[in-house]
Amino acid sequence: MATSFPPAAGGNRTGSYQRRNVDPFAAIRRNHRIKVPQVRLISPEGKQLGVIDTAKAINLALEVGLDLVEVAPNATPPVCRIMDFGKYVYEESKKTSHVKSTASKIKEIEFSARIEQNDFMTKLRHAEGFLAHGNKVKLRLKFRGREMAHTEIGFDVMKRAVAELVGMGHPDADPKLIGRNIHVMLTPLPVNKRKPKFEPEEMDEPEDEAPAAEPSAGT
Repeated sequence: MATSFPPAAGGNRTGSYQRRNVDPFAAIRRNHRIKVPQVRLISPEGKQLGVIDTAKAINLALEVGLDLVEVAPNATPPVCRIMDFGKYVYEESKKTSHVKSTASKIKEIEFSARIEQNDFMTKLRHAEGFLAHGNKVKLRLKFRGREMAHTEIGFDVMKRAVAELVGMGHPDADPKLIGRNIHVMLTPLPVNKRKPKFEPEEMDEPEDEAPAAEPSAGT
């Protein structure tokens, strides 16, 4: 009889290794894994077919080369849909991959309270370039020394930056002071609503700024 306990450290693992199931879709019951006597059936087109015997529902799915998939296991009876399960898994995996990819693309641009106008405009060009490439942009302003006594100057800089970039992205929230830094996150507008202010050729160089725009944790 197989045991669910892991083998002792250093022991012979041959034949006793149990692979961890990391498939997020493994828990979805389909076809003959659905054991309830009846299900509420939905056609491939989304049409309600009513409550029918599970065996009949499975046969209907297999006859058209598809799967019977349990989509609402907690309902009474469970709701199942006839679908291409492989295609469903592929499309859901692609969505998850896109979300993870998008979430990782956050670029940071750093300002100072007394930033020179030329430097300020350069930072904006890089920020606009990041937004044009679909990246979220974190604007960060760091106060140094006695600048903390006049935080309104820093807020003015950040508000100006947000206003200059309004045609490319919108702030997720108002600029916020955290410690000695003001933060604001910009999310790019839909492509068809973006209105860049700077020359397109200047927007092709945003990656050159990335190392300088992402200071180490110790700064």
